[in-house]
Amino acid sequence: MNQPKPIIGISCGDLNGIGIELIIKTFSDNRILEHCTPVIFASNKVINFYRKSIPEANINYSSTREFNRINPKQVNLFNCWEEEVQVTPGQLTETGGKYAVLSLQTAVAALKQKHIDGLVTAPIHKKNIQSPEFSFTGHTPYLKQMFEARDVVMMLCAGDFRVALVTEHVPVAEVAKHISKEKILSKLVLIHQSLQKDFGIDKPRIAVLGLNPHAGDEGLIGNEEETIIKPAIKEAKNNNMLVVGPYSADAFFARRSFERFDAVLAMYHDQGLIPFKTLATGEGVNFTAGLPVVRTSPDHGVAFDIAGKDKADTSSFITAIFECIDIINRRKGFAENRKNPLRKMTSSLLANAKDEILEE
Repeated sequence: MNQPKPIIGISCGDLNGIGIELIIKTFSDNRILEHCTPVIFASNKVINFYRKSIPEANINYSSTREFNRINPKQVNLFNCWEEEVQVTPGQLTETGGKYAVLSLQTAVAALKQKHIDGLVTAPIHKKNIQSPEFSFTGHTPYLKQMFEARDVVMMLCAGDFRVALVTEHVPVAEVAKHISKEKILSKLVLIHQSLQKDFGIDKPRIAVLGLNPHAGDEGLIGNEEETIIKPAIKEAKNNNMLVVGPYSADAFFARRSFERFDAVLAMYHDQGLIPFKTLATGEGVNFTAGLPVVRTSPDHGVAFDIAGKDKADTSSFITAIFECIDIINRRKGFAENRKNPLRKMTSSLLANAKDEILEE
């Protein structure tokens, strides 16, 4: 039996970044409608503003304010606002952040109410989204609070290459303060569970990086490896998880040791994301593991320097959409029977569809 197409919500991101351009370019290709029903959370006027700067754009959509009128045969635009909004591509403005938050909040409300099955978020800027009503450093902590998750993990994915983080948007000078045995163990449990239910890996192997250069050199260059990281790894093993480390981060990536593991747990943002973005060749996806819902995003930012210039590359955004669809399908398969061969076939067909769209 064919699975019904999932309804995928798309938040528009910063109005002055590349989010709307990515949306227009991506959904100008109608083949994506074979795999999902998209619902874009923005406004007609903003879409039309950017459509003028993309000559080859051929996006057609059905505009609505009611979820019971979503058309499964078309791209759907859910109008989050009707007023005229000043769009200034490439500029960091209060307006750009205000309406990015409105789009996100509307999409998350729809996700909570099960009007949509998954969410793909276009990039926001962490500075102009701040307000008394929205004081989060990004999508991940906001989603954690909205879905009352005990803990979540920011996981970057590119095929079988996955890098997760213990700490996220924390100043480097404060990273060590945020590293604890309990926090590492919590992340390892979530990664292990996610690899099983979200990625279909029965016995996942997870590598853990050290915090200090050379993974501390047996305590010569910092002692966090000996006092915090190794005890966390030991406890994870005692809980029947295949966890190995701590590894020296530079050698680990230079020798491509990540190829032997299903995921890598890095201690801080740049330790994990610099090698990931260098090696993932433009098709990386940010996935929030640990949520009861599925949320993905491209692995890049608002790109103000190219906004409004028809230069945005859709590769990561398209991959984020297909990853969202794939994880939704895998979760259904895991709940029914995680070894269902038809589920694996679905994943393979989606991968082929994504590759066809990306190649053109």
